[in-house]
Amino acid sequence: MAITSRVTTTKAKLSSQNTAKGIIKMAAIQMASGPHVSANLSEAERLIEIAANQGAKLIALPEYFAIMGLKESDKVTAREEEGKGPIQDFLSKTAKKHKIWLIGGSVPLVSNVPNKVRNSCLVFDDKGKQVARYDKIHLFGLKLGNEHYTEEKTIEAGDTVKVIDSPFGKIGLSICYDLRFPELYRAMGEVNIIVVPSAFTDTTGKAHWESLIRARAIENLSYVIAPAQGGYHISGRETHGNSMIVDPWGVVLDRLPRGSGVVMATMNPTYQESLRKSLPALKHRTIKVVGQQ
Repeated sequence: MAITSRVTTTKAKLSSQNTAKGIIKMAAIQMASGPHVSANLSEAERLIEIAANQGAKLIALPEYFAIMGLKESDKVTAREEEGKGPIQDFLSKTAKKHKIWLIGGSVPLVSNVPNKVRNSCLVFDDKGKQVARYDKIHLFGLKLGNEHYTEEKTIEAGDTVKVIDSPFGKIGLSICYDLRFPELYRAMGEVNIIVVPSAFTDTTGKAHWESLIRARAIENLSYVIAPAQGGYHISGRETHGNSMIVDPWGVVLDRLPRGSGVVMATMNPTYQESLRKSLPALKHRTIKVVGQQ
């Protein structure tokens, strides 16, 4: 599947043109979601309010924030048509209420296959308008001991890289397993922020999560916001947690090992620009991604 020639950039109307010039507070929400959408949305609302009250203007939720079912097919039952449904209504109303940009980790949307969903990261601006959608490209598969996961059974893969213009700079969207594929992030071009909402298993998370998150930040000289599922779920699944925000030098600015909560940090565009001038690695690339000049 060729994806690198299909980079799309969403040109959202910027409600605060001067924001990108100053210090911005951003937050990653960590949850341990269960099978009931309404309960998960209530918990997400509580955590978003905490972050917003602390001044966060960009807030990101984890993958599957609205539903971690008892079985994988539960998310198919909860799927929504794009533009309508309780999960999307929640994201829109919450973003507007708190005047924040809200990244809805992943939402199960109707796909072209009746028994599958698109695992979609939706972005809402501070007016409550959906301004971007990214469909997860890389589908997780694992056979390790007693752990077996095959996302392709219930998810239809996306095929388009997504970058959005925002008051905070360019944001590149990705989801969980995408993190293992650095060519995806190269295909985004020079972005200011990378978002990786995730539900890493505890096994793979212990081994690779932090290393991969910090690597993506370092090699792209980008801030990385990584909200995650973190804890034990009713289904019996255990997710790694360790939600974090990392700066362009690979420094972990804040993290939360386990349980529900909020990770907060500030983005300094001037600092990021100075790093890119001091170490212009992005300009030194000699192997170009197909489809990019």
